[in-house]
Amino acid sequence: MSHVVVIGGGPAGSTVATLLRRAGIDVAIYERATFPRAHVGESLLPATLAILDEIGVLDAVAAEGFTVKAGATMAWGNTSEPWSWYFRETNQRYPTSFQVWRPRFDQILLDHSRACGARVYENTPVRRVVFDDDRAIGVELQSGETIIADAVVDASGQQSLIANQKNLKVWDDFFKNLAVYGYFENCDHLDAPDDGNIFIESFEHGWVWKIPLADRRSSVGFVVDRDFGAAEIRKRGVDSFFADQLSATHRTKALIGDAHRTGDLNVTRDWSYVAREMAGPGFTLVGDAACFVDPLFSTGVHLAVSGAHLASALVVTEHDDPDLAAEARTTYERLYRTQYDHFHELARLFYAGNRGVDSYFWETRRITKDDRPPRQAFIRAVSGQAAIGYERSVLAHGELPEALTRAIEEQPAVETKPTPDRPRLADGLELIRTAVLGADRFERGYVVRGREREDVPVSPLIAHLVHRADGSKTLADHIENIARDNGITIDAAAAPLERAAELLTRDNVFV
Repeated sequence: MSHVVVIGGGPAGSTVATLLRRAGIDVAIYERATFPRAHVGESLLPATLAILDEIGVLDAVAAEGFTVKAGATMAWGNTSEPWSWYFRETNQRYPTSFQVWRPRFDQILLDHSRACGARVYENTPVRRVVFDDDRAIGVELQSGETIIADAVVDASGQQSLIANQKNLKVWDDFFKNLAVYGYFENCDHLDAPDDGNIFIESFEHGWVWKIPLADRRSSVGFVVDRDFGAAEIRKRGVDSFFADQLSATHRTKALIGDAHRTGDLNVTRDWSYVAREMAGPGFTLVGDAACFVDPLFSTGVHLAVSGAHLASALVVTEHDDPDLAAEARTTYERLYRTQYDHFHELARLFYAGNRGVDSYFWETRRITKDDRPPRQAFIRAVSGQAAIGYERSVLAHGELPEALTRAIEEQPAVETKPTPDRPRLADGLELIRTAVLGADRFERGYVVRGREREDVPVSPLIAHLVHRADGSKTLADHIENIARDNGITIDAAAAPLERAAELLTRDNVFV
């Protein structure tokens, strides 16, 4: 049995450990704190819930009594009134999410990992990762003890142990911000149905979040330019700085009113970055250890748990199929960076101009290359849903398990493009053989690849169609030829290939 060390017990570390235990791999988590421990980042996305459900912990999270989050409300741009969006508009399977109290939420996830068989060592800091040439072979604890491992997963959060050790961290030149946040009791919330929403308001020096937590507690934080914030805090102190920013808002100030702040204010700075290398021989970076995007769209936990799904698949692949490991690492980084890049560009869009609401929707569709109506494209993007979502499983696997079939049926109807009679691969795209993400590991397969767009995985059967699609034959001719060459009936080939052609047309692969 392979032995894996996971550094950090937050959402990324606990999720990857749970998934590795399900794959039969021995896992030890080394966490420097003792849970529960304080942490910011309370607002979850619906796409996160799908992963929590997959690892078997969603029921425990739902039973905790966290605030139900229907969407988000913003007072941003050149529109005078706040505007809202709702997850139910694009996701009927998970039409709501949660605003969680992170000390308790993180403990639920870590306890679940422990119950799944992971060995958890709290109050046990890791000093460094031990390398033999370029390969990670274990960790050295703060106590001086060395733990040898077959693989190391760095989920150390913004401590970014491997990225700092190997000088991989690249700070973002665009987002040079500072945040000051704290917690208040007995704040007013937005009116129903927005009373569980995160509220985001822009103002002169930046923007503020207000997250309604359970028991009438609220998380309130200001994000401002780093240099401005640091200079003001040095001059006036953090409490006066926070009060000044609050007085500069309109709606947030009214919601907080005379509410009592509990505890000290916290200051975080320089938080947008990405590692130049997210995986290498024997090591994988995941969650905040790999990258962190400006918190505007509450993407931290989602990148952590979705990245953990990818990281677990990579570790399993390196264990079971070492010959595929290098390609799997490349695919891991490509998939992870695609998520990061989408959220990064969405945040840049909002920081870059004082636009109208419709402009944000249209620009989001351009960034994500999602042909859905602009509002739907925006909501799917800020909810963590992929541009095409579960439907791509049809392309990758030819048919769907029942749960994914149900998920597709629950998606709102989308206007479809007519499938071309003689399909042709769009210019600039090519079919390549590489590592693709399977159910719990990477596998050798096919993707359609082009510049500035996501890879589209396709099954071997559908790869035949993509390979032949040069505009010279009809779809019916292709189906007949593929069925003959693969020794299957035309009826057996027709359903998956016709559905694939429809989806590939919608995804601008076929023209």
